[in-house]
Amino acid sequence: MKRIWPYLVPGVILSLVGLVWTLQGLNVLRGSAMSGSPLWGTIGPVVLVVGLVLVAVAITISARRRRGTR
Repeated sequence: MKRIWPYLVPGVILSLVGLVWTLQGLNVLRGSAMSGSPLWGTIGPVVLVVGLVLVAVAITISARRRRGTR
């Protein structure tokens, strides 16, 4: 049986980091060297999507385990 933690924990962390980077890049969160930088406005959403994919994988593994398929 696969465990979901190796997917869920990094997925949540990457999602949160990606969200912060996106908001900083869009100058919504200010007070950083990254604020207002188009680079972080581009990197942030990419990291956010990777994190969300990992969370989705964890949910899929959990659902399959509950149904009895592997």
